[in-house]
Amino acid sequence: MLRGKCALITGSVGGLGHAIADRLAAEGCKIILHDLASVGEAERARTALARRHRTDVRFCPADLREPSQIVDLVRSAEELGGVSILINNAVIRHFAPIEEFPVECWNDALAVNLSAAFHTIRLALPGMRRRGWGRIVNVASIYSFIGAINRIDYVTTKTAILGLTRAVALETAKTDITCNAVAPGVLPTPTILARLDRMAGEQGISREQATHDYLEKRQPGGKFIPMESVAALVAFLCGPQSEGITGAVFPVDGGWSIN
Repeated sequence: MLRGKCALITGSVGGLGHAIADRLAAEGCKIILHDLASVGEAERARTALARRHRTDVRFCPADLREPSQIVDLVRSAEELGGVSILINNAVIRHFAPIEEFPVECWNDALAVNLSAAFHTIRLALPGMRRRGWGRIVNVASIYSFIGAINRIDYVTTKTAILGLTRAVALETAKTDITCNAVAPGVLPTPTILARLDRMAGEQGISREQATHDYLEKRQPGGKFIPMESVAALVAFLCGPQSEGITGAVFPVDGGWSIN
């Protein structure tokens, strides 16, 4: 059912976004990769994905803080038939107490983590309605359910993305367009691995010990969530078996949210 459909995944040259792009490409989707990665990095990711799955893969850079560039991003899918599958994955974050939190970082997080999803959805929906089919998956977080110190931008925007998901689901409930969210726990992304390396260096311990200490306080299983598991869930939500599932939020957090 997904073969030939065009999927736009924001923040997808690396990390979770790329894992999702890889899985959807394996399902036969044509892919629009997005990121602010270097041209070389983006081209390597694009070429590898296209060769591995023998599908059409394009790359479109866009600064998600700029609505005009989001317009261009969504339009870039028109040659591939228009966006039928939209995955809002791109995210930025800054760590600081609220009284020290830079205003520009707050504004950037609202723009990239929340407003960009609003813009991609509003721009992609008319085409989905014309074609009579669409799938939207917003990437939320464990921090959509709980608070955290020094993460005011991330907690706020990831909580708000659930409201956006539910509102869109209701507005499209009488169509064959669904809107759901997945909420991962700790993934072995480059950002997390770099943070663990810093922790190990600061504390004079091994990367393995830093990883154990970090996960032990969070996920009951003490293990990273495999990005492939999240990607598989996203693919399911885009597939034929998910018809009737909309407005739902799926934790993929090793039991963290119920602990």
